[in-house]
Amino acid sequence: MFIQTEATPNPATLKFLPGRVVLTEGTFEARDASSAERSPLASALFAVPGVSGVYFGHDFISVTKADGVNEWPQVKPAVLGAIMDHFQSGRPVLAEGTALAEDDAEEFYDEADHDTVATIKDLLETRVRPAVAGDGGDITFRGYRDGIVYLEMKGACSGCPSSTATLRQGVQNLFRHFLPSVREVQAV
Repeated sequence: MFIQTEATPNPATLKFLPGRVVLTEGTFEARDASSAERSPLASALFAVPGVSGVYFGHDFISVTKADGVNEWPQVKPAVLGAIMDHFQSGRPVLAEGTALAEDDAEEFYDEADHDTVATIKDLLETRVRPAVAGDGGDITFRGYRDGIVYLEMKGACSGCPSSTATLRQGVQNLFRHFLPSVREVQAV
């Protein structure tokens, strides 16, 4: 098994590409060892000293290391070993009955803004999410109120130094172009 790695805009996160589907649908994120218990693979990754976050997309795994721990040259071999061991074992990526990330948080918006929200979600799905997945992360819709779009940053995007620029210059400008009623985009 050959696993490729890619740097992400977040220096604390590396993207691992195992050359196979990780999740057939949805995404999964674990920000601590207790939430990782829902996934045998995430649990194995959290057993690696220094790992502080795990995010699974369709065909990639983003792993975040804690600040002040070993640098990637020390952590990366153990992460690669954990991923390889997991896939060779044949164990599932998620424990049976594990809810995927899209089901975790409730959305909020006024029913009168339904058309605006539908356009926001379409723009996220077709233009934003594919680009951010390329960097090992995800952005999901959480709400819309008074011209402000609330989005959740996940994976490599969560805690990334350039995520504010991505939201302000990228996503916010895109939304304003198509929806003049959007005044601002905020991370939750």
